[in-house]
Amino acid sequence: MRGWAGARRQGQHGGVPALPPLPVPYHATAVRPDWSALPAGLRAAVADRLGAPVVSARTATAGFTGGFAALLTGADGGRIFVKAADLTHQRHLADWYAREAAVLARLPAGVPVPRPRWALTASGWYALALDAVDGRTPRLPWDRTELDAVLAGYAELAAALADPPAELVALGLPRLADLAREDILWWGEVAAGREPVPPMPAAAHGRLPELVALESRLPGYAAAGRGLVHGDLRVDNVLLDVGGRAWFCDWNWICHGPAWFDLAGLLITGYADGLPVDAIFAGHPAAAGAPPDALDVTLAALAGYYLTSAAAGPPPAPRPAPAVSPHLGAHQRFSGEQALRWLAARQGWS
Repeated sequence: MRGWAGARRQGQHGGVPALPPLPVPYHATAVRPDWSALPAGLRAAVADRLGAPVVSARTATAGFTGGFAALLTGADGGRIFVKAADLTHQRHLADWYAREAAVLARLPAGVPVPRPRWALTASGWYALALDAVDGRTPRLPWDRTELDAVLAGYAELAAALADPPAELVALGLPRLADLAREDILWWGEVAAGREPVPPMPAAAHGRLPELVALESRLPGYAAAGRGLVHGDLRVDNVLLDVGGRAWFCDWNWICHGPAWFDLAGLLITGYADGLPVDAIFAGHPAAAGAPPDALDVTLAALAGYYLTSAAAGPPPAPRPAPAVSPHLGAHQRFSGEQALRWLAARQGWS
């Protein structure tokens, strides 16, 4: 959700773009280096830890960052999923991967997440090896069976994180309430003239005061959440294995907060597909006990975040690091537009 949040304020605004068409599928958004493009010393070190020469490397095609990510198969049939980043040009990614390894090692036993195997540094790169999950990104438009599997998996995950292990809390994880104030709430900036007005669906025109009022409630609501949330629950961070079970990946933004925040963000693509997302949200265990307007508050906040992020563009990447996905802005605009359309429909705006 907030992969660009920390650096976004330094982005330069260009002209206001038109709302985009449906972006490319989430399983085809990534721009990453291939295994053969990594330094020879790094490849040798990874093969040594794998215990056999790497005979197959299937690059992950989902995601928006430029880090290496691939399923590696050794000559002996062993498999691992490896993420890697250049410590000079992609230091932020290396730090994210190291943080994620610490989180994954401490998540409750039995929850469907890939566990870390090992990490190493070689040839100026950091590499993290995770359990290999034989799975794929859910298909869009949503297949209802697949959505039900993801929703069931998230119910399991949310229940496990409602009372998180002490060793996980001890990592000093951030709080969604603070992240909201620092990085997520942007309609107030737009209203104050410190941020350009992003493109919006017609139904939201003239609704800036309502959007500011709604998003402003998120920090208070989030502060009441006692558990932990994924913080970046999107389609490209979920895998469905061959048995149909959902696995939840990319734990860089785990934070203290209410599970309904994750649920609302996940269901934005469901609204775009015409599914009965209001009923799905209301009936999910993660929404139990949520404030009556929690969904509207979250949609307002996410819409503002995504739309202003898309207008700002990504921060410049140092060279020769691989570029971020060229599809990032389109997906941000698409997500923000759909969140705002969903909110407008719930509010009866016309």
